[in-house]
Formats: sequence, structure tokens, C-alpha cells
Amino acid sequence: MNNSPQKPRDDRHTGNESVDLHPLIAARLEKMKQLGSEVDLYPYAYDRTHTSGELRAQEEQLTAAESKVRYPGRIMAKRGMGKTLFVPIQDELGTVQAYFRKDDLGEERFRRIRKLIDIGDWIGVEGTLFRTRTGELTIKVEDFTFLAKAIRPLPEKYHDLSLENKSRRRYLDLAMNLESRERFKRRSAILREIRGYFDGRGFLEVETPVLQPLYGGATARPFTTHHNALDMTLYLRIADELYLKRLIVGGLERVYEVAKDFRNEGMDRTHNPEFTMLECYAAYWDYHDMMDLTEGLVRTLAEKFGHDGKLTYGEHELDFSGPFRRITFMGALAEATGTDLMALPTDELAALARDKGAELKPGMGRDKILDELFSLLIEPDLIQPTFVMDHPRELSPLAKAHREHEGLVERFELFVAGFELANSFSELNDPREQRRRFLDQKALLDAGDDEAQQLDEDFLQAMEHGMPPTGGMGMGVDRLVMLLVDTVNIRDVLLFPHMRPEDPAGAGA
Repeated sequence: MNNSPQKPRDDRHTGNESVDLHPLIAARLEKMKQLGSEVDLYPYAYDRTHTSGELRAQEEQLTAAESKVRYPGRIMAKRGMGKTLFVPIQDELGTVQAYFRKDDLGEERFRRIRKLIDIGDWIGVEGTLFRTRTGELTIKVEDFTFLAKAIRPLPEKYHDLSLENKSRRRYLDLAMNLESRERFKRRSAILREIRGYFDGRGFLEVETPVLQPLYGGATARPFTTHHNALDMTLYLRIADELYLKRLIVGGLERVYEVAKDFRNEGMDRTHNPEFTMLECYAAYWDYHDMMDLTEGLVRTLAEKFGHDGKLTYGEHELDFSGPFRRITFMGALAEATGTDLMALPTDELAALARDKGAELKPGMGRDKILDELFSLLIEPDLIQPTFVMDHPRELSPLAKAHREHEGLVERFELFVAGFELANSFSELNDPREQRRRFLDQKALLDAGDDEAQQLDEDFLQAMEHGMPPTGGMGMGVDRLVMLLVDTVNIRDVLLFPHMRPEDPAGAGA
């Protein structure tokens, strides 16, 4: 039996499996010791002259003039051959090779750079630009500066990162995968385009409270917190709708917000508890006007980030170039079930839903049953952009009653690729009817429906001062980005999605 003390382990994930990193870290720490205190491994700044993109764009004039360039980045590999060393150095935009020669640097400096640098270290190099015989853009190094010594190694290659670790340790995903960087740059470009679309149509971008004394504007469970100074419970907003409508009451006729919302619900490929929502409201508009605005926005983005208004999404080619299809909520269900569900008693509706495979919770009302049926029977087939219109009133406590059809409201949802992308109403602006709807929701809340809306007296008082006819629309920005970058999981478009805690035995940094 071996009774010698065991070496301490530091089991951390670098990829798909847990490995003992202690010797690797120890080796790097030893290299830092060898470099000595006279070498500053973590300087304050570095005077860069060019990015990798600028070096490529200006290559001809820089090489012709033999101009000195100073280029920093992360070491992604190293390859030594006798008195030379080739090191690819990556910045935000790409990679340029550094070429170290013993004859240029001297024996001591060349030994130091060859023996003591590691993949993952940050370094700045100075020298002249040229192309190798294999066509590689390269800097012939005359001087170099350590910028940050990496104590912990990168994964050997991008594919060593598990899908979970790409989301959990986004910094490794970004370090190893330029495509991932481009995906998040595209997200930023999409947000700029959205803002430009609304700004160009006379909408004012505003900001409303994240911490709210009452949550509302959607049917969802909130996150709850406590304000110590005021000694009061507050909620992270589940929607910004009711505050934006207050602005319409105040006379701001067209407003929009790109907001972080929070819903205390499950996680799947299209849901994250913290998400980005676009909401807009326009006085004197109805849901038809909002349908035109929404179609125009999505088509503009598809033209900007797709090809002739078409996008490839998984196995589908989505066509946004022509008018979007329009169907009615109850009409689609009637066609799928062969039954007029509006006239069906609740118990018979529940029985039909179970026969179709819906999983119903005890006490579920008509609104939730209809929603379950629609999700089960209709949504998966809504691949091309489709407006679903005219929902039952029970499903939409903030929407205006339909001007032609009893029991329905003027509402649409936009579906693409089988999931909801946007939701819109002709907004309810009669404070008396709004109070009745809130009271109906309160009854559901008291009966145990923890997603029902609360009665917001302050909002009702605002409406009682007069709210003009208004159209409103909310769109899930994360889902929109998913379409425009062709990914099926919302985690792929969130830099830091929420994740379950790791097993402590294999916890990472």
C-alpha cells in the first residue's frame, strides 16, 4: 500500500472531460518564476499600431515601406525549428503569425520567448510585415512584450469544448471560435438595425423601471426581491407594457424600448429566465397598423442579414420577401379538430384536449386549455412567417374586444419556424373594461394561478386620465437573433445564459 501523501487535485473542465490541471498550472507558475521580477508580465497598456484586419488591408503599403508595426494578441499555437519560432497571434478580428529568430533577438531573449511562453499567453510583437513562402501573413519580430501570462491553459482545440461549456464558459468559446465572436457581433448589428428602424419612423426610445412594485403586462411568475431602505417587496419586471402605456397617456405618441425582462419559469431551447424584449406603442394605431410595422421590421432584417429576404434556418428556407400568411386562432383550431371550440363547454373542451394528447393541470381554465391545444396542434407547422389573429378574450386581458366577433380580441402573434416571435394588440383603452379584466385575473390569481396578472391601481388611474386608441407590439429579440444567425438554441445567442449549478466535484473556474 502506498501511504505517501497524494498530490492535491484541481479537477476542472477544459472540454468534455475532467482532467488534473495541477501539474499544468504548476509548470506555468514555474515559468513565471524563471522570467523573474525584472519582466513585467501584466503591464498597464500597449501601444498598438494595427489590428489584424488593418494589417491585411494595408499589407501592400506596409511591406513596401518596411514600416514597423506593433501588434498584440493571444498566442494560439507555437512551432519551433532550431533558431526560429513561429507563433500565430490572434486578436479580435483574426490571426497574424509572428516569426521569432535567434539572430534578430539574441540568444538570451530568443531562449526566453521559446521556452517560457505558452499557448493562451497575451503578447505584443514589433517588427516588419512580410509573406512566408506558404503565403502566411507574418511579422518578423524585432521586439516583444509580455502582456498577460495565462496560468490556466486553453482547451487544445475548439471541439474539445462541450456544448455546455461553450455556454457556461463563454470566454473559452470566444477565445477558441471566431465564428462565435461573429455571431455576437451580428447580434449587436441586429439591435442597431432595430433601433434605426424605429427611430426612422418617429418612435422615441425610452427606459422604464426594471424594479417594479407590481408586476404586469404578461402572464408569468416574477422574480421577487426586497428594497431594504423602503422596506418593501419589489419584482423584476416581466414586461414593460404598463409603463410604456403610461407614456402614451402622458402624450408621447410613439415609444419603444429594448428591455431586459425576467420571468421565473423553466428553461428550454427558446426560453431563458432573463431575456431581451422589444416593445413599441403608437397612439391612434390598431393591430392592423402594428402588423404592417412588424412585417416591415422583420423583412428589413431578413434583407439586411439574409439573401433577397430569405433566410436558411436549419432544414428550412424561410421566405420573408412576400406578404406574410394570415390565419385566425380559432379558425386554425377548428380546422385541426373539426370542431367549433368557441361553443364547446369547458369540460368537453378539456376532454377533447386530452384526447389530442394535451397534458392539462387540475383547475386549468379555458384560456390555458385553448393555448395548450394551439401549441400542440398548430404551432409546430407554422414554419413560414405567419400572423395568427383574433384570439379568445380569456387569453388576452389587455387587448381590445374585437370590433366584429363576439368573445374575441384584436390581437396577433407572429410565428416563424414553429415558435412565437411577436405579440400585438389593439390595446384596451377603456379603464372600466380594464378594471373588469384585472378583476377576472385577480380571481384566477386568488384561485391559485400564479401566472395571472395583478390589479394595478396606479395604471388604472393613469388610464382614467384618458388613453387614446393605441396599437402595441412585443417581440422576443433573442428569438429574432436565433433566426438571423441560424441557431436552434437560445443559449447560442446569449453571452451568459442561465445554467444549472455545476456538480461541485467537477466545478470549473
